[in-house]
Amino acid sequence: MSERFFVTIPPVAGRALLLGDEARHLARVLRAKVGDAVTLFDGHGRTWPARVVTIGRSEVEFETDELVVEPPRCGPILTLAVALPKGERQKWLVEKLTELGVDRLVPLVTERGVAEATPSAIERLERGVIEACKQCGRNRLMEIGEPTTVAAIIAEKPAAVIGLLAEPTGEPLALATLQNAPEVIALVGPEGGFTDAERTTAEANGFHAVSLAPHVLRVETAAVAIAAAASLFRLTPAP
Repeated sequence: MSERFFVTIPPVAGRALLLGDEARHLARVLRAKVGDAVTLFDGHGRTWPARVVTIGRSEVEFETDELVVEPPRCGPILTLAVALPKGERQKWLVEKLTELGVDRLVPLVTERGVAEATPSAIERLERGVIEACKQCGRNRLMEIGEPTTVAAIIAEKPAAVIGLLAEPTGEPLALATLQNAPEVIALVGPEGGFTDAERTTAEANGFHAVSLAPHVLRVETAAVAIAAAASLFRLTPAP
């Protein structure tokens, strides 16, 4: 068994405990046995090789080996503020952005938005991040931010951070913009696009309108396009 499991409480003195849904999945679905080897990760770049020592109804105890700390990565810190699409497209969006190494996803509240980022929706997004990390081998969770308006994002952006606005009429995104930036915040609007007021306000406050393809993209496609471009500069560890 080479499964990966997310632990909210780091191991102590060579012992770790898996609780709740993660433990039930390991015990009942995967039918783990004492001695099975797994990998535990805490979402902050730390992993532990581990072996099952006891299996209970809703908890599994492990004996852990030495901590492994993931080295710092290269490339820009990337925040994507996205007007969430509807239904299952949200799940797909979170899965792909996690795989591509996006640091933070912020549900963007816009005038033409079609999906509300309710507390239950945020919980689903956070669970989706954990599942995607388990599958793809990522050891740092993508953060899910609180729902935020375009105006709030603009007001909170530090001057040194590069701001991008996904816009079909913008200039083609230059990879050098991502390669040389320590941090990037990109805004992706809803299916109906940003309003003139939202677009004008963003551009007046230092957000650069960029196009990502020769055709109009759906919300999740635009977000993935930016994430994929940034991921090109994350392929080697930072020195």
